[in-house]
Amino acid sequence: MHVVVLGAGVIGTTAAWYLLQNGHQVTVIDRQPMAGQETSFANGGQISACHATPWANADTPGQLIKWLGNEQAPLLFRLRWDPQLFGWGLKFLRNCTNARARINIEKSLRVALYSRDCLHALRTGLGLEYDHLEKGILHICRTDVEMAHVEKAVRIMQDFGLNRHLVDPRQCLDIEPALRSVGNQIIGGSFSPDDESGDAHHFTRQLAAHCAARGVQFHYDTVIQGLMTDGDQVTGVLTDKGLVTADRFLVCMGSYSPLLLRPLGIHLPVYPCKGYSMTVDTTGHDGAPMVALIDDNVKMVYSRLGNRLRAAGTAELDGYDLRMSERRKKLVFDQTFDLFPDAGNRDTVEYWTGLRPVSPDSAPVIGGTKYGNLYLNTGHGTLGWTMSCGSGKAIADLMSDQKTDISLNGLGIDRF
Repeated sequence: MHVVVLGAGVIGTTAAWYLLQNGHQVTVIDRQPMAGQETSFANGGQISACHATPWANADTPGQLIKWLGNEQAPLLFRLRWDPQLFGWGLKFLRNCTNARARINIEKSLRVALYSRDCLHALRTGLGLEYDHLEKGILHICRTDVEMAHVEKAVRIMQDFGLNRHLVDPRQCLDIEPALRSVGNQIIGGSFSPDDESGDAHHFTRQLAAHCAARGVQFHYDTVIQGLMTDGDQVTGVLTDKGLVTADRFLVCMGSYSPLLLRPLGIHLPVYPCKGYSMTVDTTGHDGAPMVALIDDNVKMVYSRLGNRLRAAGTAELDGYDLRMSERRKKLVFDQTFDLFPDAGNRDTVEYWTGLRPVSPDSAPVIGGTKYGNLYLNTGHGTLGWTMSCGSGKAIADLMSDQKTDISLNGLGIDRF
């Protein structure tokens, strides 16, 4: 069977690999010159299954009101006429209850934990090197309010059987000595020793090379213009270089998936959430952390990637605008060097921004559509790297008419 995968980020590339392993002819189409050049390029770098907490929960509406109009807020709404955002927002608010949050945590964990196992097997089997570290993730708190939220999250994760536990201030500094310069500010936190970190871009590029060496055809520098249909079947992908036909089609285009699907009458409630990151060279500096970190006070994450430190955070709901705000860039810079004054050479800082594809319930959309040969693997939000291998293998098995290792109940587009 010939399968066309639309998108060569970490989601599309992992799906292509597993489709290839299932014996299919695979073609991948992407507008970029190589794999992993958009949202997978410079994300936070954390494989954070134990932090698969949905954005939509009972505490979120109050936080949004507090942050409204604040340019330095972790989540920023840029108010403008945007029907896509309004529709998504109503669905999002309906998920802001404790009961819904618990259901959505289970769905996300189902994929994230499976994905972690798939990643281990893939890394070992192919000998992939992507600056990965298996040192866990330390989540630090500086206020009683933050600590209360983390304590609640830890209890929930432990109820699901995950290895995440509370730590006191001294334990935080023992786990990551680079925090000693701000040790008097830390009141505690949590530690999840089974979580990991690594460079999603390096992983994607290496896996794409393995795919290509085994026969996957990558059509780079190719703009996807639309899907051609006949009745309840998709017949081809129209690109700026011609029509590509196949037996089955898989959409892995992240935030751009809804734009492709809308002309087909498929209304996918996935909205782009712009995030920022900076990467700094740590060579010759002793103050960068080795353990992956989450700073709850400013909603920032930090990951050591070889001789680089990746700092990522902030979120903007501003449509598909990829322009960087100088104030938001400065916020990421200041927060990083306030926490780690000797993290690296400040003259080497490189900034990046990308669009995270967020669903209203923070769980990915994995499954079929009303077109019998069109499938979706998108909407992973901030957990695309965390869920990539598991969602790729699950959708590949589904498209191959095989039994999936995990249940996909509640993950399809029909839930909306």
